[in-house]
Amino acid sequence: MAPNPMAERVVVGMSGGVDSSVAALLLKRQGYEVIGLFMRNWEDDAECPAKQDFLDVLAVADVIGIEVEAVNFAQEYKERVFKYFLQEYQAGRTPNPDILCNSEIKFKAFLDHALGLGASKIATGHYARLREHQGEFFLRKAHDANKDQSYFLYRLHQHQLSKTLFPLGDLPKTEVREIARQANLPTHAKKDSTGICFIGERDFRAFLERYLPKQPGDMETPDGRLVHRHQGLMYYTIGQRQGLGIGGQGEPWFVAGKDLARNVLIVVQGHDHPLLLKSALHAQDLSWIAQRAPDSARAYAAKTRYRQQDAACRFSALDAPSCSVEFESPQWAVTPGQSVVIYDNDICLGGGIIS
Repeated sequence: MAPNPMAERVVVGMSGGVDSSVAALLLKRQGYEVIGLFMRNWEDDAECPAKQDFLDVLAVADVIGIEVEAVNFAQEYKERVFKYFLQEYQAGRTPNPDILCNSEIKFKAFLDHALGLGASKIATGHYARLREHQGEFFLRKAHDANKDQSYFLYRLHQHQLSKTLFPLGDLPKTEVREIARQANLPTHAKKDSTGICFIGERDFRAFLERYLPKQPGDMETPDGRLVHRHQGLMYYTIGQRQGLGIGGQGEPWFVAGKDLARNVLIVVQGHDHPLLLKSALHAQDLSWIAQRAPDSARAYAAKTRYRQQDAACRFSALDAPSCSVEFESPQWAVTPGQSVVIYDNDICLGGGIIS
């Protein structure tokens, strides 16, 4: 069937997964002229499953009846995301490249490309919702709390949101899979991808070693007792329990801190050790969706990692765009380099990088 010349053109970012497949299907059913766009963001090795993902996109597009274009953003990804990823790990922090990929690639490079194709909007398979009120756009949590991805989208700004659709925002994941199954989409039972595209399912430390050589040092308790050796501070994150190699009796060991000056990893015993609990944090490199900071006189909620319950907090603006966040109850394993994201009920206000 020929596209309706009057239909609004929407370019859907299609990854080869069930979510973006159903996003494209729903928009086609709503009468949009839909074009699928497959982004290749990594090409340094053969382990990233991009080839199979692209074949899945083509198979889905064939069923839906839409055109697909493949675009290579690998250079932009390397410059805007991967370089930052390595710098942060080298500095002993734990970055979240998926957040930067959204703001710099999916909602910038991809958005610019789509507008160049004559699209009025882009769409993705993210679980989030949008609300417009008097010309201002608000990013809201998804209906499915278990799948809500607003945490990863907190760095988007008004222009990006004004050009975006989130077709899955009101749907539970189970219904998305059922829609895909009933439509005979070949991705209906495909397993959700986990981790970062360029690392995939492989061993994270082995990947990182290719770019950041080992720098072994001591593992110590907070009082300076030597308990083991580490392979390099960049390979560990706050709260990490697996892969420390510390045997013996008693409670399990966790990473509690990094002494960069001495190249020492601080480890403690017990999940609820005081060094793993923080009542406050500082954040920098702030980004606010409404382009204004939250009101420090009000109570909010925050997440310091994606898979976490909202935690009641107070926000205070500091100098040189930074802020402090104080929590009603201590938070576990607050990690420098990760993001703290502030919420007003179900509205994502923005956030910053934990320093």
